[in-house]
Amino acid sequence: MTTFKRHIELFPDAAAMAHHVAERMTAAALAADGPFRVSLSGGSTPKALYALLASAAFRDRFPWPRVHWYWGDERFVPHDHPDSNFRMARETLLGKAPVPPDNIHPIPTDGAPDAAAARYAAMLQKTYGGRALAPEVPLFDLTLLGIGEDGHTASLLPGQPVLEERERWVAAVPHGRPEIRITLTYPVIASSRQVAFLVSGAEKSEIFRKIRGGDSQVPAARVRSDGDLVWYADRAAAGEPQP
Repeated sequence: MTTFKRHIELFPDAAAMAHHVAERMTAAALAADGPFRVSLSGGSTPKALYALLASAAFRDRFPWPRVHWYWGDERFVPHDHPDSNFRMARETLLGKAPVPPDNIHPIPTDGAPDAAAARYAAMLQKTYGGRALAPEVPLFDLTLLGIGEDGHTASLLPGQPVLEERERWVAAVPHGRPEIRITLTYPVIASSRQVAFLVSGAEKSEIFRKIRGGDSQVPAARVRSDGDLVWYADRAAAGEPQP
């Protein structure tokens, strides 16, 4: 992977962080010459951002027709299952904003997990126009990621073989959690103009402290970007007192 720029931006709380990221996303999408591709994260932290984008404050400014939505990972459950990342995004964002249906590209969760992962990879490769990623030609314009208390991101889970995968674009993760998961791999996550972590809550402060200190090899700490990598965090996650 190429040399990348990384920086950290801190906010008083999760709401301020969501508003800042929504503004940045809107500006970047408006400035794009063509389709603007976003890889979405699951988890609780992005919900405020998704709801904000679909609210009156942004829905009339955001260029919905040119933005395409993808997922960084998914639980291998039906799309209407309560644990589905697709369902969460649909209920908070995609089902409430004027998003063209053809712009929504969920990870398939039918059939065999490995086959579903291969189908999603084939779709991404068709979109990209090839099977070899070039650092100067990113697949995504923005990749949103969260982080678990154990340091996982997407479904790159600690101790799982997927952490060493460098050939496949998308892989099934059969172990490490009660349910099977499907995830983008490190090279595909890196193929983005910007990779943005969203981190909030005091429960994330210990793992975030270790990652910031550079002494951690948890999955999130191993993420790179062919463009920029930014950590957006509220002060609780940073272990800092409120001003």
